[in-house]
Amino acid sequence: MSQINLHKIIRQQQEQLAAMQAQIQVLLAAGGGGGGGGGVERGTMGSNTGPHIEVAKPAIFSGEVGKVGGFVTACRLYLRMKMREATVEEQVFWVLSHVQGGSADVWKENVLEKLESGEMEYETAEEFLTTLKKEFGGGEEEAVKAAELRKMEQGGKTMEEFVQEFKRAARGSGYEGRPLVEEFKRGMNGGIWRKLMEAENPPASIEQWYRRATALDRNWRESRREEERL
Repeated sequence: MSQINLHKIIRQQQEQLAAMQAQIQVLLAAGGGGGGGGGVERGTMGSNTGPHIEVAKPAIFSGEVGKVGGFVTACRLYLRMKMREATVEEQVFWVLSHVQGGSADVWKENVLEKLESGEMEYETAEEFLTTLKKEFGGGEEEAVKAAELRKMEQGGKTMEEFVQEFKRAARGSGYEGRPLVEEFKRGMNGGIWRKLMEAENPPASIEQWYRRATALDRNWRESRREEERL
């Protein structure tokens, strides 16, 4: 495939994206959007779409470190729900059509040149998304995640809420094993931490800490509710 054809495909997909977004805005303005947000494509639009399924398209990605994770997740979901039957090449080009502006433009041009020359080839769209995330996330995203993890505290949250937030922050933070457990212990409320540490068999793995801390917190809250009813 020539360089001209590659750019033509990207340009066509960008034009289709703009046209579909314009259609959605018209529907919303006319009251026909059904309350849906911008950027949501209904199952009747486009090809390779499932019936009666709405999937939000990713926002345009311009290379910002803090947004690469959300962009990749949105692309992954859309490809899985709407473009399962598309070829890997079509899926890669579709993702590239949403990469525009800033430092991302230079990277996209390099990728297109390597695809055209045969120097670069992806066996799956997931492989391409992993490359994209590594290119724009790298160590900086990990540092951001690690900083977020170190600031987390349970406070007034239930343990279930805290565990879910902690798990989200832990993904991609570089923390695992004992350091991850220590960060979880640091962030949880002191009363629960002391009870678990003083138990005959204290939890060891992070999953044990999640499970037993959640159970202890739930039991404590249920006891409080019972006392208030008496």
